Amino acid sequence: MLSSEQLTLTNIRKALDEISGEMMALIQQYDLDATTALDIIPVARRKISLPKDYTRFLELSLEGRILGEAATALEQATCEE
Repeated sequence: MLSSEQLTLTNIRKALDEISGEMMALIQQYDLDATTALDIIPVARRKISLPKDYTRFLELSLEGRILGEAATALEQATCEE
């Protein structure tokens, strides 16, 4: 996770790309076939067999959400200036 000093749009995009890559690997490995974003956690809970992989899936989900919100806030702050 990025520190507060590292929160630039470029760094956030790079971190999100890395998170997406790791998340896609888990999605493919466990054939997570949720049809909506709201279904992904129950599907992951049911299909991911290793606790460490399920924990990592949740961590990646949370990190992605936090970084996405940080990027939105930075973009809005930049547009307001």
